[in-house]
Amino acid sequence: MKKNMRVILSGGGTGGHIYPAIAIADEIKSRHPEAEILFVGAKDRMEMEKVPQAGYKIEGLWITGIDRSLSLRNLSFPLKLISSISKSRKIVKRFKPDVVIGTGGFASGPLLRVAISRNIPTLVQEQNSLPGITNKILAKNASVICAAYEKVKDYFPAEKTVITGNPVRQDLLKVNTLRQEAQEYFKLKPGKKTVLILGGSLGARRINKLIETYLKRFEQENVQLIWQIGKLYYSDYKKYASEAIVAKEYINRMDLAYAAADVIISRAGAGSVSELCIVGKPILFIPSPNVAENHQAKNAMAVTDHDAALMITEDELTEKFDPCFFSFLKDERRLERFSRNIKQLALPNATSDIVNEVEKLVERN
Repeated sequence: MKKNMRVILSGGGTGGHIYPAIAIADEIKSRHPEAEILFVGAKDRMEMEKVPQAGYKIEGLWITGIDRSLSLRNLSFPLKLISSISKSRKIVKRFKPDVVIGTGGFASGPLLRVAISRNIPTLVQEQNSLPGITNKILAKNASVICAAYEKVKDYFPAEKTVITGNPVRQDLLKVNTLRQEAQEYFKLKPGKKTVLILGGSLGARRINKLIETYLKRFEQENVQLIWQIGKLYYSDYKKYASEAIVAKEYINRMDLAYAAADVIISRAGAGSVSELCIVGKPILFIPSPNVAENHQAKNAMAVTDHDAALMITEDELTEKFDPCFFSFLKDERRLERFSRNIKQLALPNATSDIVNEVEKLVERN
């Protein structure tokens, strides 16, 4: 194996593409401290901030996605694509990578296309059970695809698709030992059942309104809440913080939040689903309807199909939340079954397995 391995990682637009890329980079650096790593993202997107915070260099491309509805913004897309391919060529020529890794998102398309055209080994990492458009296009000519779900083989060449799972934080492997510390951290009462509500770092308007509607019911059921409200909605809902309601804009210690929870209500982003499988707590998924190709519902169904979680869509919440969730909360046998079944879906060594594939590509080349 080369001592000074050179790697480009590209992906972004959302945390679901950025954080897996950073996890892969961290594992490469852990194994190969002399490795040179460069990120390529989309200008003005969150990766331009998050990647430098993680300690890596990043270059930005002038690229955005295509609006699915008719929009004047789509008129500039061909120009952006040409610009991004041109800059990707310059980056690849200058950096001379041994391997290029794409984790999805706008920027990974132009960069991996350039790498493939120059016969540079490429790895595509697909987080969702239904692949995105960019990865569907790239996978045909990529060297290897690392995926989280068996169903992905219906869309990608099966002979070069490896089921690794999604990279997740390794501290989640120890959450079951942190129960007491978690209860003290959040000032929770040990004898009461705890529900953790997760709507993402920005927040989920529909989930927040749902919890607001049922606050009295949670109190009647003697349930305490850890409620991640999110940046966009914290000012509207922080007034509900109390002895039984831990209201947070953002939760910095997710390991302790998971450890404290008896039941979790969550969106179904690919990274969240992978984390929750490792955590192994009973879950109600409320998928976001505002994502391309209904990805979150497909991710949730990959778990519910194994009798390992509940799912209620936003359209069904008014009718189904009360009878479904509160009976679920009291059904200890069902809670135990879901917890047992979801743990069987966990792939805790995903990051390591992906980097194993990276090393194979470099050695082969």
